[in-house]
Amino acid sequence: MTTEYTAQDFKKGQPRWCPGCGDHFFLANLHKAMAELGVPPHQTAVISGIGCSSRLPYYVNAYAMQTIHGRAAAIATGTKIVNPDLTVWQISGDGDGLAIGGNHFIHAMRRNIDLNMILLNNRIYGLTKGQYSPTSPRGFVSKSSPFGTVEDPFRPAELCFGARGRFFARAVANDSAGTIDILKRAYHHKGASVCEILQNCMIFNNGCYDPVYTKEGRKRNAIYVEDGKPLVFGENNEYGLVQDGFSLKVVEIGKDGYTIDDILIHDSHCEDNTLQLKLAMMDGENGFPVALGVIRDVEAPTYDACVNAQVEEVKAKKHYHCFEELLETNDIWEVGG
Repeated sequence: MTTEYTAQDFKKGQPRWCPGCGDHFFLANLHKAMAELGVPPHQTAVISGIGCSSRLPYYVNAYAMQTIHGRAAAIATGTKIVNPDLTVWQISGDGDGLAIGGNHFIHAMRRNIDLNMILLNNRIYGLTKGQYSPTSPRGFVSKSSPFGTVEDPFRPAELCFGARGRFFARAVANDSAGTIDILKRAYHHKGASVCEILQNCMIFNNGCYDPVYTKEGRKRNAIYVEDGKPLVFGENNEYGLVQDGFSLKVVEIGKDGYTIDDILIHDSHCEDNTLQLKLAMMDGENGFPVALGVIRDVEAPTYDACVNAQVEEVKAKKHYHCFEELLETNDIWEVGG
């Protein structure tokens, strides 16, 4: 008999974030997604590092662990390998996950470990009071860059693709339907899945995603990518994306000879990630919208499954299965009194 769950079954504790913080929105959507997926709390683990977003495991009724700054992916990897039947959700912020945790992030991608990796990106260090982070834009003024940072930021999608990532999706924290959809797709993907969640920090970086932080704004400034459907956007889907040499181009459908048949069709399952990367890199500048939804979803062997299969293969070839049997496989001497 299959047990039906509600979001309430996965709620725990009283969330302690600033009013309006994107973490509140995301947590509510995660609870709903978990309920719809139907994985029991005792078969779920939520693991985080350090930061505002990393408080989240305290508010989920499941196995949970807040670990060390930047080390969530390492702990989550070990958890998944020794407990392959667990569904593991890794929660990281842009500072926690991409600065001190950047090395673990890229190698989790490269190894294709079956983790659901959530990157809550507010482009700031919130818990430590407003320093610029690896995703803060060049020129960003903060407590640690009072005259503007002179660094170029990481773009999470580019980092994921460069590390041979097989799944990348993006949603806005307060877009419930969009967030739940990518979380469910991430769960069903076997391998490392990255979901970038765009959210405002109400205290230190409020408004950084204003163009897409309302439903009306997303109609104008975002494009929801769906497999098998044309890449159109706008309040009335009047705009679309076409290929222009090696680049993408925004056109108005019905003008300059462009029809709906000219618009590119989205395919997240395509092995060639050229178009997927171009979509993921659109940042709302130069007339391009921000791509939301599942941008890449390609299956490949997972590290955890391969490691466990290798262990079983090696064990089957051995003549011993415990330490006592190991001792008895070699010469034995008895020492008399």
